[in-house]
Amino acid sequence: MKMPITSKISSDSNSDAKPLITVSQREVFKNRKRILRNPLPFHNERFEKHGDTFMVHIGPSSKVVFTRSAETIKHILQKNHKNYHKSSLQSKDLAKYIGRGILTSNGEFWRTHRRMVQPAFHKKKLEGLLGIMLSVIRTELKEILSDTQQDIFPIMGDLAFQVVAKSLFSAGNIRERMRKLQRITMTNQQMLIKEMRQPYLKWWFHLSGAIKKHVAFSKDGQKILDEVIEERVASAEEKDDLLDMLLRARYEDGTAMSRQQLIDEVLILFTAGFETTANTLSFTLFLIAKHSKVQEKLFKEVGQIDFESEDLMQSMGKLPYTKQCLEEAMRLYPPAYVIDRVSLEEETIDGHTFKKNTVWLMSLYELHRHSDFWEDASEYHPERFNAENKKDYSDYYFPFGAGPRMCVGNNFAMYEMMMTVALLVKNFKLSTSVDEVEINPLVSLKPVRVPIEFTKR
Repeated sequence: MKMPITSKISSDSNSDAKPLITVSQREVFKNRKRILRNPLPFHNERFEKHGDTFMVHIGPSSKVVFTRSAETIKHILQKNHKNYHKSSLQSKDLAKYIGRGILTSNGEFWRTHRRMVQPAFHKKKLEGLLGIMLSVIRTELKEILSDTQQDIFPIMGDLAFQVVAKSLFSAGNIRERMRKLQRITMTNQQMLIKEMRQPYLKWWFHLSGAIKKHVAFSKDGQKILDEVIEERVASAEEKDDLLDMLLRARYEDGTAMSRQQLIDEVLILFTAGFETTANTLSFTLFLIAKHSKVQEKLFKEVGQIDFESEDLMQSMGKLPYTKQCLEEAMRLYPPAYVIDRVSLEEETIDGHTFKKNTVWLMSLYELHRHSDFWEDASEYHPERFNAENKKDYSDYYFPFGAGPRMCVGNNFAMYEMMMTVALLVKNFKLSTSVDEVEINPLVSLKPVRVPIEFTKR
């Protein structure tokens, strides 16, 4: 059931507004172990108890506002996005591991580099990458074993990483280097999560040398990318891949990105590009395996597609139900399950005045499962994203974020995922022995293990 969104954002305070509930630092500390393991149940309990917006004390003088309010989230991300920057969680904590690029920067620096990176992901440019995508996906899917249950998550992780790597570099001699980069990325993410969920131990992370060690890992990852980029520059070859597009990108004065900036942007494309795709594919395949009627309908659609003889972009247009299956999976398991922002100026929202530098955590996981907006909110119904219904959800469905900072690679990811799902369902019947997948919310929303049996059709 869809409820209309009515604006409660104003510049004046409302004396009739209910006081904003504050969760104490003591309560956070008391729940520290379960928050470190998985904070989502703790979030849900507080939302159900305190309403769609509440405040959390995470330190002696540190507060964060949590919200699942659709109108507030849309206001912050779209309507008044100029008053909000990414918080230090990304612009400092994450940036020290993956560099300063379009994911981790703010202001004019972000706008400049977003304009430079954006053309590489234009649909016309992506059309030339679909063949590379298809070739990599076919190769990686050879890891699928028939008639035995296996954890699909690591296979999807390797697939998504190799798709990004080949789309960026079009090189055949980088697989082992990319695997090393993948290990570095995952190791540093584990460290970042500890910093985010245990802010009271930040002094120890510095004193023990843990942060210094992981920053050194990041430097190793940057060296790998520097080597690959140097090989391309020295060869003077033009591959028309994503790296070529970034090498040709120019600032307004005609100069190219520095080598360090290029490395930062490429590292961010890897980090953001492979992980969220692997997560979504894994969740989607589990849901398809669990819902036989969905799988039957999907098979009828993908069975008509011949990727070998058809124009690949035209093939994408013939997979509307495949896309709906992915969109519904991203509703239930949004890759960016929370989005952070910090306010630049004071603002009154829903009758409450929030000071300059207020940190916001917007829960897309909660919003996408909110019973005010979704009928049978916890159920998997891809049909809700058919052409007739889809436009109704624009106010409270943000799988790739929203506003000017919406994910730059959303079309790239969607094409890759549609191809993967189509090829798997066309060739295999999927089943699973589990009713639920345990989730592991790190920087993105990950599954712990996704056991699926593939039976050759």
